[in-house]
Amino acid sequence: MEKTGFKGKVYMTHPTKAIYKWLLADYVKVSNVAGDDDQLYTEADLTRSYERITPIDYHQEVEVNGVKFTALNAGHVLGAAMFLIEIAGVKVLYTGDYSREEDRHLMAAETPSSRPDVLVCESTYGVHSHQPRLEREKRFTDLVHEIVGRGGRCLIPVFALGRAQELLLILDEYWQAHPELHSVPVYYASPLAKKCMSVYQTYVNMMNDRIRRQIAVSNPFIFRHVANLRSMEHLKDTGPCVMMASPAMLQNGLSRELLELWCPNPKNGLIIPGYVVEGTLAKTILTEPKEITALSGATMPLRMSVEYISFSAHVDFVQNSEFIDILKPPHLILVHGEANEMLRLKSALQHKYNISDKNLTPASFLIGTKTDTIINIHTPRNCESVDLCYRGEKMIKIVGNLATDPANKVDGSIVEGVLVGKDFEYQLIKTEDLPEYVQNVRKVQLLERQAVTCRAPFTLIEYLLSQLYGKKNVKRCSSDDSSLVVMGSFQIQNAGKGEYLVEWEGSPMNDLTADSIVMLLLGAESSRAAVKATKSEHSHVHDHSHDHDHLSHAAVIPPKDRHQVLIKSYLENYFGILQELNIDDENVYQFTLNDQTVTVSQSDYSVECTDRDTFDQVTRTLHKIVAMLDPDFII
Repeated sequence: MEKTGFKGKVYMTHPTKAIYKWLLADYVKVSNVAGDDDQLYTEADLTRSYERITPIDYHQEVEVNGVKFTALNAGHVLGAAMFLIEIAGVKVLYTGDYSREEDRHLMAAETPSSRPDVLVCESTYGVHSHQPRLEREKRFTDLVHEIVGRGGRCLIPVFALGRAQELLLILDEYWQAHPELHSVPVYYASPLAKKCMSVYQTYVNMMNDRIRRQIAVSNPFIFRHVANLRSMEHLKDTGPCVMMASPAMLQNGLSRELLELWCPNPKNGLIIPGYVVEGTLAKTILTEPKEITALSGATMPLRMSVEYISFSAHVDFVQNSEFIDILKPPHLILVHGEANEMLRLKSALQHKYNISDKNLTPASFLIGTKTDTIINIHTPRNCESVDLCYRGEKMIKIVGNLATDPANKVDGSIVEGVLVGKDFEYQLIKTEDLPEYVQNVRKVQLLERQAVTCRAPFTLIEYLLSQLYGKKNVKRCSSDDSSLVVMGSFQIQNAGKGEYLVEWEGSPMNDLTADSIVMLLLGAESSRAAVKATKSEHSHVHDHSHDHDHLSHAAVIPPKDRHQVLIKSYLENYFGILQELNIDDENVYQFTLNDQTVTVSQSDYSVECTDRDTFDQVTRTLHKIVAMLDPDFII
C-alpha cells in the first residue's frame, strides 16, 4: 500500500483490520531487533496504511466506481472473507483461503446466493482428503495425553493466528474434562497470539452458534487451563508440559529453540497440526530423518516422536469439489497450491465433469455462454494473467421528459438527448433534465466570438448573407444599426477598422454555420458582388450619369440553390471533400466515409451506401442539417 503506486481504498472485515495492526506491527518489531536494513516497511508506513482501511461487515454490498463487491464468510480464520465481485454484470467469486467445515469456533464458508461467472478457488490440498473432525480431535488429544503421560514435553508449532485458537479451545476443554491432567501446564508461547486473543474475545458475534451460546455463560477464549508464556526465561522446564509456539514451519523463533532443546529426548513429542511448506524444517522432519541441523550448524539427533494431524483450515478435495459442484461456474481458476497438486486437482475435476482441453472451442472462453457445467479450468502460474472475454450488453434507459414525450413513442422516431454513462449504466436525458439525474452537472451555454479581418462594406456583407441564408433570416439589430442577426442565433457586428465580430451560442450545428459565415467574410472582398457593390463617381458610355446602388444588379441566388450551397458546405465540414457527379441524369454528391462510398442526391438528399452503419451516420447528419436550414423540408 505504501511502497507501490496504489492510491485507492482498502476494504476488509472488522476483525481482519484489528488483526492486521498486530501482525504487521510484530513484523516491524522483529525487523528492528534483527537490525534488518532492508525491511519492507516501517512503523510510519503501517500507521498511514491503517488509516486508509475501511472496515465492512459480511453481506454488506460496497460499490466503488461501478464495481460492486460483497464479503462472505470464508470459515478460514476469524474475519476471513470470500469476495463476490460484480463488474459490468460479470460476477467473480474469489474464495481466498476457505474452509467448508464448521469447527469449535468458526462457521463453515457460506455458499453465495447467485452463481458466479468465474470462480477463483484455492487448491492447497489438491486431491487429498482430511480425516473427519471428531476422529481428528480424538487422535490429537490422545497423542497429547500419551506424551505428557510418559513424562514428556509436547511441542505443537502453530501460526500465531488461526488454528492456534482452535487447538487451544480443544486443549482447554480436554483438560477441564480430565482432572488428572490439571497439574500439567499448557502454554501458548507467542506475544502476537496473546494480542490477537483480545480480538477473538471481542468478535465472538462473528463465530458459530456454539460459541455464541457459550458466551452467555462465559467467554470461551478466557482459558482456565492455558497460560501465556512471555519468554523462555519464564519456562520452568522441570516436567511434562504442552507448548504451542510459533512459527509453524520451525524455521526460527521460539518453536525452533524448543525443538532443538527437546528433540534428543525420546519421551518428548512433536505434533505438526497443519499444512507445511516445501523446503522448511517442518516438512523435512515429516520424512523421519535421524538427525536435524541446528541453527548453530551443529547436527542434533531427532529422537522425539513426530506425528502429523491436519487441522488446516483449508478445504480438502471432497469439500472443494462439492463447493465447485454447487456453483458450477463456467470458468474455474485454480490458485494457491503447489503446481503438482494443482494439476492433479484439475485432472480430477476434468474427469468428474467429463471435460477435456482438446474439446474446448473459442466460444468456451466466452463469459455468458449458457451452460450447466464447468467449461474451462485454468491453472495459471504466479503472475500469469488469464484472459477471458464476455458478452457485453449495453442497455440505455430513456428517463425524464424524454421518456414521457409522446413523439418519442412512435416507431421509427429519432430520439435525441444527452447520453450519460456512469458505472456501466447508460441513460438518455434531455439537456434541461441533467441537473435532476446527474449530480454536479448542469447545462452551460457557451458564447463564442470570432474576430475576422474584412474591409468589405457593411451593406455588401448584409447583401451576401441575405443571398446565402435568405432575407427573412438576416435582420439588422434594433439597438445597433451596425450589427446583423442571422437566423436568430448569430450576430455579425461591424467593429470598424476593417474588422467584423461574429458571436454565436456554441453547439455542433451552430459551429458549422459560424464557419460558413466566417468563410463568407474572408471571401467577401474578392467576390463578384463586391465589384458591383462599389458606389462612386464614374464614367458611362452614354452621355448621362446617374447615382445608383449596383447591388440591385447582382445575381440573386434562388432559395433552393442556397440550400444546396449550405448543405454542400456542411457535408464537406463533416465528411471531407465531395465530388459533384451526374449519375443517370441526376446530380449527386459522392464521397468516401469509413472506407465506404456514399452518394447523396442533390434533389431530395437521399443517401445510398452498402454499409448500414455508414448509411445511418450520413442520414442522421443530413436530417440535422436540413432541419436547421428548412424545418418544413422533409427528406
